[in-house]
Amino acid sequence: MADEKQAAKTALRKALRTARGGLDPAIKVQWDAHIGAQVVAWWRLRQVSVIGVYWPLAGEPDLRAAYAELHQAGVRLALPVVMERDAPLTFTEWTPGEAMLPDEAGVQVPAQLRFIERPPALLIPCLGFNADGYRLGYGGGYYDRTLEQPPRPHTLGIAYSKQEAQFSHAPHDVPLDVIVTETTHVT
Repeated sequence: MADEKQAAKTALRKALRTARGGLDPAIKVQWDAHIGAQVVAWWRLRQVSVIGVYWPLAGEPDLRAAYAELHQAGVRLALPVVMERDAPLTFTEWTPGEAMLPDEAGVQVPAQLRFIERPPALLIPCLGFNADGYRLGYGGGYYDRTLEQPPRPHTLGIAYSKQEAQFSHAPHDVPLDVIVTETTHVT
């Protein structure tokens, strides 16, 4: 039974990755701008001083324009860093435009790591999500382990609406506060 569930999640991840990869680039740019505008609007209402962001991979929504706007408004930005397998994420301060290098997994991180405490708000990319706010990621569990650690940050899952899927969550999975897509109007 566990093997069947794992196989189903693997197949779902593959289907969601393929669907996301098939987006028209011009539409993706428009959708990314709408998602980014919602993130900025969310921040304007809450004024958190530090936000954990992500570097876009494999067709994830690219919110770097919104990151630049947040940075110009005085928000400190932080990128996640994997320091060890099966552990929570660590965060490093990041300024848009600074020199970046790929880490061991090929993810861009600042050339000069400046570690900070976990931010009070996190933007979390979703490969998939369900109606209950659970995220389907790539299977490493890094964000779930990060969210298990108190205090719980505000969490905004970032995805495209076509990535909503039906799947069950495991006991260790942590639901996100809100999912932001090109069709939502989060404030």
